[in-house]
Amino acid sequence: MYSSSPNSMSTNGSDSKKQRLDESSPSRVLHIRKLPNEVSETEVIALGLPFGKVTNILMLKGKNQAFLELGTEEAAITMVNYYTAVTPQVRNTPVFIQYSNHKELKTDSALNQRAQAVLQAVSAVQDGSSPSSDPGVLDLAPPPSPVLRIIIDNMFYPVTLDVLQQIFSKFGTVMKIITFTKNNQFQALLQFSDPVNAQQAKLSLDGQNIYNSCCTLRIDFSKLVNLNVKYNNDKSRDYTRPDLPTGDAESTNKDHSLLGTPSGALASYSSGGGYSSSLSLSQGGGAISPLSAAAAAAAAAGRVALSGSGVSGVLLASNLNEEMVTPQSLFTLFGVYGDVQRVKILYNKKDSALIQLSDGNQAQLAMSHLNGQKVFGKVMRVTLSKHQTVALPREGLDDQLLTKDFSGSPLHRFKKPGSKNFQNIFPPSATLHLSNIRDGVGEDDLRLLFSNSGGTVKAFKFFQDRKMSLIQMSSVEEAIQVLMDLHNYDMGGNHHLKVSFSKSTI
Repeated sequence: MYSSSPNSMSTNGSDSKKQRLDESSPSRVLHIRKLPNEVSETEVIALGLPFGKVTNILMLKGKNQAFLELGTEEAAITMVNYYTAVTPQVRNTPVFIQYSNHKELKTDSALNQRAQAVLQAVSAVQDGSSPSSDPGVLDLAPPPSPVLRIIIDNMFYPVTLDVLQQIFSKFGTVMKIITFTKNNQFQALLQFSDPVNAQQAKLSLDGQNIYNSCCTLRIDFSKLVNLNVKYNNDKSRDYTRPDLPTGDAESTNKDHSLLGTPSGALASYSSGGGYSSSLSLSQGGGAISPLSAAAAAAAAAGRVALSGSGVSGVLLASNLNEEMVTPQSLFTLFGVYGDVQRVKILYNKKDSALIQLSDGNQAQLAMSHLNGQKVFGKVMRVTLSKHQTVALPREGLDDQLLTKDFSGSPLHRFKKPGSKNFQNIFPPSATLHLSNIRDGVGEDDLRLLFSNSGGTVKAFKFFQDRKMSLIQMSSVEEAIQVLMDLHNYDMGGNHHLKVSFSKSTI
């Protein structure tokens, strides 16, 4: 459903092409374009695996294209909707997926022999039978255990128990997870309800990166066949027993802002993030972190979610309200999802702006959460820009103050590696999380402050220590507005209010 290269700005030509793609009627056969030269059948099948059974595949290697047939039209629609929000990647290259005009694939098995053998092998894993295909294609001995041992290499971003649950639950019911550090490496034991699901997850995810060029999954079967979980907290979880105590470990409900309560219900990512709600978590188990559902769920499709290395960190925001928007307001809003370095409102087109973040990961994350949100009464469009950086004007030439350099700002949320802000990235929501509230400031003061910013406060709740609270506005648009106005608001006594979107409701 992607009509133009993610690095190019929208043009009339690509808009009309996009319209044609949008109008094509759903089909269980999907047309995949712009595949890398050396791509294998297994990698193309992996794109479809999390969404349902893949029933046929046709590779057109000379054209860098493929056709993928899913078992049902519903599975194909879910896949296309999901990859509209998160760009599918194969070997770090964005690929393009749309409905095919064909309603089913009729392939000549003689010409398509290898693809059919791979498909048969993968289907056998999904069905739990042993494949009759050439054993040289995929090694598929009967799965020895429902428990996987997972080691994460190159862990530059924190990976939590909830990220693992989100990734692996695409392949079946995750029953238990235990995480620990051994030989200075983050490791986990993860138990599925069925050994076949464990085998399918290992086949699709072993060797994949959760984030671009880092957090590589190394997966083996464990010698254990059942895990004994004593506590539900941020180190271990038994999803079949929500009644377990949290124990003495760093408890998750000690700090609202970390992972939510152990059996915590999840916000659906259909609001604001653009992800189909059928792809939010199926079992209770806290929020998604550190870099959002997009990353974790696309990793479940066997792809790298965030294409940091090949993508510029510059975004183009358009259809802005030019009477209201300022570099500072865009810095604050986009700063929820990454460290904004520079903002430039375009001189000849003041309803558009370029926003430069620290890297392509942050840019793609901000785009997936903010594209389509209503800001100052208008639906904002966010796309990746073809620019690699935002140029600063020569001295004395920016008399309208349209460009601002924020590279030295003390307000960057993600400068510190391992900061807990990585664990609190949520789609825009009507409920906001406030922290760093000054002693003596009460509910009435905060209600008044937020009402004066042009919103209607629907509900309010202090946390026990009264340094943090939740405040619910009447709409997501209002919450975006007050976040831009009041994040870093000076409450006196060197207390600056911190505002972010919350996954909770009051």
